[in-house]
Amino acid sequence: MMNHIKSISLAVFTLLLLAGCTKVTQENFEKIEVAMAYSEVTAILGEPDNCESLSLFKNCFWGDNKKQISIKFVDDKVTLKSSKGLTP
Repeated sequence: MMNHIKSISLAVFTLLLLAGCTKVTQENFEKIEVAMAYSEVTAILGEPDNCESLSLFKNCFWGDNKKQISIKFVDDKVTLKSSKGLTP
């Protein structure tokens, strides 16, 4: 019975730890530079939560309404970046 409780406690702790791990941070935002390739950005931030594509243009978003990184790509290169809700 004690081993079962320990296993459940460990699983809950691990889930809470993972839920707090996000790549949408000020530190990662500052790593993104103009002309950086899409693959370099995803290596830092992971796959975007949403992208809107039109021809050679792509707008991608990481995060949610409270905390977000938005990056505009032209021909898979960063042209503009912005953030919302990030703290230094």
